[in-house]
Amino acid sequence: MPSSKYQDKQSKDARTSYFNKPALDVSTAFPQATPASIFPPSVSDFYHFDDLLTPEEQAIRRKVRECMEKEVAPIMTKYWEKAEFPFEIIPKLGALCVAGGTIKGYGCPGLSITGSAIATAEVSRVDASCSTFILVHSSLAMLTIGMCGSSAQKEKYLPSLAKLESIGCWALTEPDYGSDASSLKTTATKVAGGWILEGQKRWIGNSTFADILVIFARNTSTNQINAYLVMKDAPGLQATKIENKIGLRMVQNGDILLKKVFVPDEDRLPGVNSFQDTNKVLAVSRVMVAWQPIGIAMGVYDMCHRYLKERKQFGAPLAAFQINQQKLVHMLGNVQAMVLVGWRLCKLYEADKMTIGQASLGKSWITVKAREVVSLGRELLGGNGILADFLVAKAFCDLEPIYTYEGTYEINSLVTGREITGIASFKPAVSRSRM
Repeated sequence: MPSSKYQDKQSKDARTSYFNKPALDVSTAFPQATPASIFPPSVSDFYHFDDLLTPEEQAIRRKVRECMEKEVAPIMTKYWEKAEFPFEIIPKLGALCVAGGTIKGYGCPGLSITGSAIATAEVSRVDASCSTFILVHSSLAMLTIGMCGSSAQKEKYLPSLAKLESIGCWALTEPDYGSDASSLKTTATKVAGGWILEGQKRWIGNSTFADILVIFARNTSTNQINAYLVMKDAPGLQATKIENKIGLRMVQNGDILLKKVFVPDEDRLPGVNSFQDTNKVLAVSRVMVAWQPIGIAMGVYDMCHRYLKERKQFGAPLAAFQINQQKLVHMLGNVQAMVLVGWRLCKLYEADKMTIGQASLGKSWITVKAREVVSLGRELLGGNGILADFLVAKAFCDLEPIYTYEGTYEINSLVTGREITGIASFKPAVSRSRM
């Protein structure tokens, strides 16, 4: 006899109950390799570059590494998958005393640029989203205040920013102006006692929860780029999250709308009077950005090194196969070269010899080499190479926005090309149509 509707419902409910069980813990589902929630030991320093660091820089590395492996590694996949920021870790990151980097005084750590770079790499080694959060806050927002702010502005804002008690963001990019940032259209009009800002910004990290927003706008009187400190509760300011990203998913990138936002005179940064002043900040921040892919590549190599020794196929660990060893060595060679270029950039900066072209070449070349590393890591992990639980898939996706931001590979190449040839080639020649 045909089953009743009640029996059909019972059968459907049983199937639903059977198939809707939560996923197994990855350690149970795949016991042959350790997930990234238990982070692998660091084995990527094949040429002992750690010996080039001062005792203070080595201590920074140990401190940041311990925090990231203990506090961030166990939770990063969950937050990355949900595309949410782990606000619970902000006090722990603040306790590291690395925000503010090279800024001296005002509660900032006054690190060497090498020490700041090493901290960036160690955060990125475990999670690139956390390093981008700190980079936007520290190497863009805080650095702009530190380099271009008045003494009163530094005294007022830097101490709380250094402790991560308040959070900063940095708004330059606009919907119509990414690589061509100097053509930005957001305006600042002088009024009694301050300025009125009108315009729109896009891809601004930390913007949905930042307390202090560094906004770049075109002065309508001089037609030059100025910078302004805007508080999160300013009337007319709106920041909304950009959804559906495939990389740096924990970073809260936002669209900013500025509708007649009033900024008092005391919150205009006096040291930003043209786009050249903005470039001075970007040159330093590009050194830090260059150390992000170094850290990502270190973490991917460490993960693959452990995975290949644990995972067995055909009766042997994957590390025993010649092709896998060759790929692992290729990755290791890239990491050594990337670290050496990054380290040299820091030394040039410390000696006041670094040029904008050198910073741009470092960022672009290092990011390309990191792309090779994560691509090879993706191959080595096979099916698990597409799971965030084993780090490589997440790193593979996270590297893509880093390849693009702070100047795309192409734009940074052209910055270096202009420096070595003396010829700017950013704007294509416009062909005249024949009459």
